[in-house]
Amino acid sequence: MSGTPYRLGAVLLESLAREMSALAEETSVLLRTSAESLTPDADIFAHIARRNVPRWHFAMLNDTARNEALVTSLERGIPSGARVLDIGSGSGLLAIAAARAGAGRVFTCEMNPLLAEVARNIVDAHGLSDVITVIGRPSTELDAERDLGGPVDVLVSEIVDCGLIGEGLLPSVRHAREHLLTPGGIMLPSVGRLRGQLASSDAVLRLNQVTAASGIDVSLMNMLATRGHFPVRLHTWPHRLLSESVPVVTFDLARDALQPGQSDLTIPATADGEAQALVVWFELDMGHGIVLSNPPDHPESHWMQGWIPLDKPVPTKAGEPVSLRLSWSDFSLRVRV
Repeated sequence: MSGTPYRLGAVLLESLAREMSALAEETSVLLRTSAESLTPDADIFAHIARRNVPRWHFAMLNDTARNEALVTSLERGIPSGARVLDIGSGSGLLAIAAARAGAGRVFTCEMNPLLAEVARNIVDAHGLSDVITVIGRPSTELDAERDLGGPVDVLVSEIVDCGLIGEGLLPSVRHAREHLLTPGGIMLPSVGRLRGQLASSDAVLRLNQVTAASGIDVSLMNMLATRGHFPVRLHTWPHRLLSESVPVVTFDLARDALQPGQSDLTIPATADGEAQALVVWFELDMGHGIVLSNPPDHPESHWMQGWIPLDKPVPTKAGEPVSLRLSWSDFSLRVRV
């Protein structure tokens, strides 16, 4: 076999092998280091923490509107004495909020072992270790009887990115609903929606596409461009919106199959131009009138908006519809003309 696609595939495997080799070497160094010296002040600790814990955790925990909305929804939505599973512990914030809301027992799972241990320490510091159990595994590896003592009454699953599904919300809820939640149990959130607008921005386009640099054709770099959605804080970039916001897709987290799929969209254009993308944001229905959202006019949210590049630019004319096809996998959104 030969040719560019084959060579790129081979180099991709080589890149993964080098990454694994570097991790193995780093692990070997750690195994030769005494546990007493691996304090948070140590350089190696800071290096691993920086690489393994995304920096957005800090922005998220400083998002006051997000925190207050979630805590209020748990206070209003968790029955007294309920057994709760929180997917994605992070700092343990939602598990603690669930316990304070009156849950009788709270299980919270976190696939990142470093975060899971931090969450255990935070839970213990608040005197809630007898109510909250932090499990250092992803929810899809949990067994209801073995790990939870039976199905739970409430499932909390605020594992969303700028485009709703990028953190694995669909497969996580799909599995938990079938295997970990009691039939008819409470889902928080219960519904996730995406809204979107046609958009054009050469500045954003250049974040994910290139033609020439200093007179040199480097367009082959576009083979490495993101095909699905990626985060953009829209108000910080020059852009034109070429339609009003419209509903894009709705996921009923309690009832829908939550499988990969597609949907045809017809969006009336409001301006003449050339649409390069569909910019999207989510609305999470947390019950009791509480909705979490990240629209472009809410810049204080730590969540950015999702920019979904069209597979090719499409001309727009005010008053005329634009037909698109949205597709989604378990983790990514794509739009085709």
